[in-house]
Amino acid sequence: MEAVRFDRYGGVDVLHVADVPTPEPSRGEALVKVKAASINPGEAKIREGLLHAMWPATFPSGEGSDLAGVVTKVGPGVESFVVGDEVIGFTDQRASHAEYVVVKAPNLTIKPAKVPWEVAGSLAIAGSTAYASVRAVSLTRGDSVAVSAAAGGVGSIAVQLATRAGAKVIGIASPANHEWLAARGVKPEAYGADLAGRLREARIDAFIDTHGGGYVKLAVDLGVSRDRIDTVADFAAAREYGAKAEGSSAALNASVLAELAALVASGDLEVPIAATFPLSDVRAAFSLLAKGHIRGKIVLLPS
Repeated sequence: MEAVRFDRYGGVDVLHVADVPTPEPSRGEALVKVKAASINPGEAKIREGLLHAMWPATFPSGEGSDLAGVVTKVGPGVESFVVGDEVIGFTDQRASHAEYVVVKAPNLTIKPAKVPWEVAGSLAIAGSTAYASVRAVSLTRGDSVAVSAAAGGVGSIAVQLATRAGAKVIGIASPANHEWLAARGVKPEAYGADLAGRLREARIDAFIDTHGGGYVKLAVDLGVSRDRIDTVADFAAAREYGAKAEGSSAALNASVLAELAALVASGDLEVPIAATFPLSDVRAAFSLLAKGHIRGKIVLLPS
């Protein structure tokens, strides 16, 4: 089978598609033919070596966590899935950017028929991160919450979940994304000049930072309670200011995936797809991600 590999830390040029043996599922695992697998900023940082202290790579390394596909084989002890099931899931083995991936059965959930493959393959990391961040700031009806990078992969989901919680949502994003945000009940605000003044007038109760770059300090300066500030991008600032840093690991499970998928299937949650690429164009996919200002998710389509 074909799978993305990199043999050393570096830029997109170290990525290549290799011919490797198709894995076999062990007890409690299923083999999934991958139909879609999104890419995430964290994967780029791991490949660049920026997260070596926390998540070192072992070379040659694969990559990818999100996935959606079709079960082609099950290992001993798997009773909740059968061959032919369409599933959404995740792997912690850096392996989903491939034609096939072995997944622990508890990390899978059935894909609703109305959820497109590219959306299903984008739910695990961005969806669980958004879910955890909204939960972390304890929103109640009538609260006002600001979300940075509000049209990005995580932010675009977080603003919708926050709106569903009854909050008044302010989405910080470039003007190109303001129309999209407004159409989903979010009040758009451009970053840059006098953002602090505009947010101060809005009297925000909570802040979700999906971008980094000083937003935690901004929220503190605005008087937001530190237990209602959550960042999924600036862990140093969370430690410095005593803010929360609850992200994917706090909500990455099949139950949350099923809940998010059901919202997509019912039309109550949109996961915008910025672009799709075949597996062979993985370098182009990550080059687009590196440009920033992407609305929603970039997805690899191995088959």
